[in-house]
Amino acid sequence: MVVLAASILHKSGKVLVSRQFVDMTRMRIEGLLAAFPKLIGTGKQHTYVETENVRYVYQPMEALYLLLITNKQSNILEDLDTLRILSKLVPEYSDYFEESICKCAFDLIFAFDEVLSLGHKENVTVAQVKQYCEMESHEEKLHRQMREDKIREAKDEMKRKANEIDKNKIIKNRGDNYKGGFGPLQSMGSGIFENSFNDTSISSSGTGSRLSSDVDSFSTKSKARLTSAATAPPKGLGMTLGKSKRTNQFLESLKAEGEVIVEDVRPTLGKSQAAAPPPTDPITLTVEEKLNVTLKRDGGVSNFDVQGSLCLQILNQEDGHVQVQVQTGENQGVSFKTHPNMNKELFANENILGLRDANRPFPTGQSGDAGIGLLKWRMQSTDEKMVPLIINCWPSSSGNQTYVNIEYEASSMFDLQNVVISVPLPALREAPSVNQIDGEWRYDPRNSILEWSVILIDNSNRSGSLEFVVPQADSSSFFPIAVRFMATNTFSNLKVTNIIPVKGGNPPKFSQRTQLITENYQVV
Repeated sequence: MVVLAASILHKSGKVLVSRQFVDMTRMRIEGLLAAFPKLIGTGKQHTYVETENVRYVYQPMEALYLLLITNKQSNILEDLDTLRILSKLVPEYSDYFEESICKCAFDLIFAFDEVLSLGHKENVTVAQVKQYCEMESHEEKLHRQMREDKIREAKDEMKRKANEIDKNKIIKNRGDNYKGGFGPLQSMGSGIFENSFNDTSISSSGTGSRLSSDVDSFSTKSKARLTSAATAPPKGLGMTLGKSKRTNQFLESLKAEGEVIVEDVRPTLGKSQAAAPPPTDPITLTVEEKLNVTLKRDGGVSNFDVQGSLCLQILNQEDGHVQVQVQTGENQGVSFKTHPNMNKELFANENILGLRDANRPFPTGQSGDAGIGLLKWRMQSTDEKMVPLIINCWPSSSGNQTYVNIEYEASSMFDLQNVVISVPLPALREAPSVNQIDGEWRYDPRNSILEWSVILIDNSNRSGSLEFVVPQADSSSFFPIAVRFMATNTFSNLKVTNIIPVKGGNPPKFSQRTQLITENYQVV
């Protein structure tokens, strides 16, 4: 009882989407689909057609056909039930038009894969299929976050280097001024004035002495003015020394855009956001949880959602015949769901993750692959005690200024690493005045954001505060506040305790990676 293919065809016979669930050549599936319109009779009440080898089970959908191709030994009642679920899924992703079907082809294929696995129907509902398909890829999100962090760090490093070069150049120019001038320019200026006054032949006695001292004073001031004017050559002229001209052009462009060049004191987040090192053990298991939290500015939790996954990565093909023994924590709010190919009863009874077909090995991949998902879980709550980091913001106006006090309170459940609290600010001409801070701060003038950074929050600093002053502004200008951090333990406390070889022998060596990251954490 196997479904060979699920397809959507136009009534004219044009194939729009087709998904095969067994190995077959392209020529064969095209032949089967091309023969279907010729087999449909008119005025008949049934919705199936049989040939010598296969059975067509179909359902009209306006100008389209939803078609299942099965073998003749397949259970027709089961096939009709599968066709019914697929017919409910199609309008969830597309309209009954050719253009819409082609545009959403991959979404429909992914949905079909959740209903049918290797030609056999899975025990799922339409709501479950939508939930599975809407789940985002943890690996893709982490990759994008790492790429954005690398770009941001490169820009910050570039600005810091340019700032250092410009400062060194200014200091060097000041030092040259104190030493008495700029070589040939100074000689040229002094020669002009000295020659002019030497021609007057003023004596060095009596009144001539006074005039001589006045002339020296005037000559010194004139040379200084001429020297300073000579240091600013007209456009298109001047000397190019190393990369100073390019650096100045870069700084000028930043200033023209409103950028304030300040010394960058932002801590480096490279260790936490960098890509994980390639695995060296034969088997690597990754436990990852994504945290989505929305806190209210007046207190309370608007949204708290944790989505976790357990991924398996096997380097060698000979280690594919294994089962994974796990230990779940005592958190009763966590709801676990296994992959459709997993043995659900084995996990429910013994907390062992293994394939339903014990003779099949797990897929293997290279060190750069993300691995395959074995288990997913989710936890939702409205209890403020479950929130790992609570942010309180207190803006208050006094005269022409607004004083903003922000404090954080961290839960003792987690030690948070690389915490960055991003506070939006109104449009400012200069950086805000920070009066007190526990940690470090950085002002982004382009986006008008103040970033408060704390490298580690543990038992030594479970609470901290920041106070800064800006020109008078509305209190809503400082929201929403975005927060990002990571931790090495999770809400589920899921741990891999053992790797069990299915075919006997010594268990292969394995390693486990565990992390909690923020996906959307803000105060509104």
